[in-house]
Order: sequence, then C-alpha cells, then structure tokens
Amino acid sequence: MSWLSPLAAKRMKAFNRNARARISLYALLAIFAVSLVSELVCNSEPLFLRWNGKTLFPFLRSRVTYRELGIPERGDDRVDFKRFTESEEWKSDPSAFAVWAPFRFSPHEVVRADDLAHAGTVRATVRPDARVGRCDVFPSLEFTRGEGMECRPGGTGGFVPAGATSLEALNPPPAFRKAIKDAFAGKIAEKGGRRVKGSFADGTSWTATVRNVPPGIPAAGVSFRQDKPAEEPFMLEFELDGSGDPSCRTGELWERLAPETQAAIEKAVRAAAAAAADKTAPPGGFSVPYGGSQAEVEVRFSYAVFPFRPCEGHPFGIDSSGRDVFALVLYGTRIALCFGLTLAFSGMLLGVAFGAIEGYFGGKVDIACQRATEIWSAIPFLYVMIFIGSTVGRSFGVLLACYALFNWILVSYYVRAEFLRLRSRTFVEAARCQGLPHRRIIFGHILPNALTPLVTLFPFLLMGAIGSLSVLDFLGFGLPAFTPSWGDLVSQGQQFRWAWWLVAFPSAALFTVMLLTVLVGEGLRDAFDPRQRSKLE
Repeated sequence: MSWLSPLAAKRMKAFNRNARARISLYALLAIFAVSLVSELVCNSEPLFLRWNGKTLFPFLRSRVTYRELGIPERGDDRVDFKRFTESEEWKSDPSAFAVWAPFRFSPHEVVRADDLAHAGTVRATVRPDARVGRCDVFPSLEFTRGEGMECRPGGTGGFVPAGATSLEALNPPPAFRKAIKDAFAGKIAEKGGRRVKGSFADGTSWTATVRNVPPGIPAAGVSFRQDKPAEEPFMLEFELDGSGDPSCRTGELWERLAPETQAAIEKAVRAAAAAAADKTAPPGGFSVPYGGSQAEVEVRFSYAVFPFRPCEGHPFGIDSSGRDVFALVLYGTRIALCFGLTLAFSGMLLGVAFGAIEGYFGGKVDIACQRATEIWSAIPFLYVMIFIGSTVGRSFGVLLACYALFNWILVSYYVRAEFLRLRSRTFVEAARCQGLPHRRIIFGHILPNALTPLVTLFPFLLMGAIGSLSVLDFLGFGLPAFTPSWGDLVSQGQQFRWAWWLVAFPSAALFTVMLLTVLVGEGLRDAFDPRQRSKLE
C-alpha cells in the first residue's frame, strides 16, 4: 500500500483489522464475480460445440439455426441442443463433442413436464366393492357352506362374526324369517327369488335373495349382497425418486391395506411410471383383495405441475412458468447487483453535484436549491413509476433513470453539510486567494476532504437500491415480465403459498447480499471514523 497516502493507508489497515468486514467484502465480490459469468455456470446452450467439422460457441449467441450446423433441410429453426445431442445425427459423427455448463438450464427456458417423469406423482384410486356372500340356511337359521359370510380377523368384511354358525348374529328382520319359512313351503312366487332387506349394526344395509327349496333339499340357498360399500373410494398418492421407486404420501390409508394389496398396488405404480417414461399406454384398472372382498384400483401418472418442488437436476425447484429457480436466482443476483451499483454511483454523482453547488456557493443559491430539492422529494415516486411504466414501458434503463432522479437527494444533504463546513477552512481561503477557479476548488480541494461520509454511505445506498428493486418487482412495477428477479419469485410465492421454494431461495439470496453489504458498511464506517475508540462518561 505504498502508493496510498498515509491517511488512506491507515484507513485500509483499520478496515483489514475488521475480519468480519474483510471476509464480507471478499464474499460479496465473489458472489458478484460469479454472477457476472452466469452463462458459464447455468446455461441451456453448450459452451463449446464441435460437429460435422464446425466449431461453435453457442452460449455467446442468441440463436443458432440448423442451417448453420449444415442441416439445410431443417431450415432456419433454432437448434434445441439438448435434443440434438441425443439424436442419431449427433451420434453418427464420432468427432462430435460438446462442453456444457454445470447446470444446463437458462432463466428463460421452460422445463418440459415429460422430462420430469420420475419427479411426478402417481395416484391410485381405490374403489372398494360391496361385500357379497352366499350360504345354505336351515329352518333354524343355522347355515353351512358359507362363502364370504364370516368376517376376517379385525372385523372387516363378511356378514357374521368369525366362527358364527347361525344367522341370528346378523339380527335378521322378521321379513327374512318369513322368507325362509316360505322357501321351505314353496310359497316364493317372485321370479329369481324374494329379496329381503336388512341392516348391519353400523347402519349400512344389505339385501338377501331367498329362493324356493326343491323337494328333498334340507337347506335353502341364500345369497347376500351389501347395498353400498362400507367405505367410500379413496386415493393414494405416491412420490417417485430418481430410480422410480414409489413412496406413499398418504400413510394412514396405506397402512390400512393388507400386505398383498400393497404389493399389487406398488407393482401397478411402477408400471405406470415406466409407461410414462416410455410414453406408452398406462396400465388399466385391476382388482385387488380388500377387506374380505375386492376393490377396483385405477392407477394414473400425474406429470409435473408448475411450480414444482426441488428435485434432481433442479435443486431450487421450478417456478410457476416452468423456469428453473436456481437459474433465476443466479441471473437475478447479477441484475440486482448491477442495478444497485449503477444506481448507487449515479445517485452519488447527482448528489455530489447538487450538494457541492448548494454548500459551496451558499446564500440564495443554497436556499433556491434547497426549496427545489424539497419540492422534488415530495413527488410520490411510486405514482411516477406507474405513470412512466404505462406510457414509456418498463426496461432496465428506464427503471434505472427514473430511480436515479430520486435517489440523489439523501447524498446531496450530506455533501451540502460537508461543503458548508469546509468552505470556510483556511486551505479553501488560500486557494481562493491564489485565484483558482471554482471548479478547481470544489473538485481538487473540498471534495477530497468531504469523501468520508460518501464512502461510508455507499454500501447502504447499494443495499437500499437492491431492496427497492426487489420491492418494485414484487409489486409488479419493476423490470419487464420474465426478467430474472428475486422480487418476482417472492411474488409468485405469495400466489402459490404451498410452493415454499419460491420464497425461501430468493429471500435467502436477498438476505445474504444485504447482510454482507451491511457488514462491509460497518467496516468502512469504523475505518473512516477518526475516533478509533470512544468512552462514555
């Protein structure tokens, strides 16, 4: 630091002694440097491509056509390099070679739902069948040769408890008893048998069909059917990992199923996922044993619905438009920092110019400029942005220019105060006596001695500019639609409240950048403070 002045070297050493500020500055510079080369980190176009004797750097160009690759039959269509590098044309060239970025997604690329086949869900709809049973009934209501009559262990299925030998356990109504007597007397005239209704203890109903007993037969054949299934149809939802293995998200319902039922459904779920990956017809409905009876199961694969949770290949998830959130956060970091730095510097320049004029000349010039500044600061900034956005349009340059017109006011107050304090100093009077022009006195003598509040204020101006851009994007008055932005992602998170990744990751990026900026600002403030230590008495 020998090239620095003694005072600047002293301040630099004081800043370096603050380890927290120094590390924060390095981290902030590293984040900014990575964001400046976002195309090398996150890009859907190859960084380098060699095919058919041609060498290209597609990431440096906005559009590469098939004609440029030597495929004139496809015309001037834009090349989809991800699909092209998987095609037979690419594989037919043994010298074909491509270098990709670590993350193969751009902020403006829409992820295809069928590319997320193993990140989707499989829904299995289970429709329990009504219980059925049949048995031979004696006049005493004892039965034999029953099928589907006895309940299974746990009390599921069937019509009578396990081990029961009489239909008295079913609490049959008088009409059923009369139908049995008529069956043995041959008095049932109804075609197909007499139907008698009864009810279980839980209130659900059943229907028994009783037919006449042929001569010489000791028992009447009776069939039972539950009028309505005891359970309503329910849905099981499965998540698939990268290898296609399912895991049920509806645990309580899944635990109610018998092991053989679970195995049959898991097999169908894997078949549905494989069919979706191969783009073939999914398996149809099938029957599984359920509660002593049967249940119809229909398996259906559900492709990804945006916004989509973090998954393989998309560590930060996907937003509501189908764009990769990691790419949006990375490119949004570059836009936010470039916007903040540009706005902070422009605010500094305008603020220094106005503040220097006010403080140096003083008197009527100072009063006139102060009144003009107060009037200008009273203009509602948000209304101005709405008006300009609806008339001129929204763009990075328009937003920066509009914001810079209002961002210099605070800086001008500090510069004005410093110039009012320094203009009566001896070195300024000496410069005037030498006949130096105002320009030389302002920029060569007073301004270098008034930089202390500006340097310490700069990180906080940067933080305010970044926060303001995020707020405007959140409200919808910031950058144009589909521009990578932290505020736009948080706004989507407000609309889709269950999509936590739309709020968590951009908020974490905003918090990290602001925290590092504040820590750097504290280090600069301490380094430029002439009182290294203070004591409260």
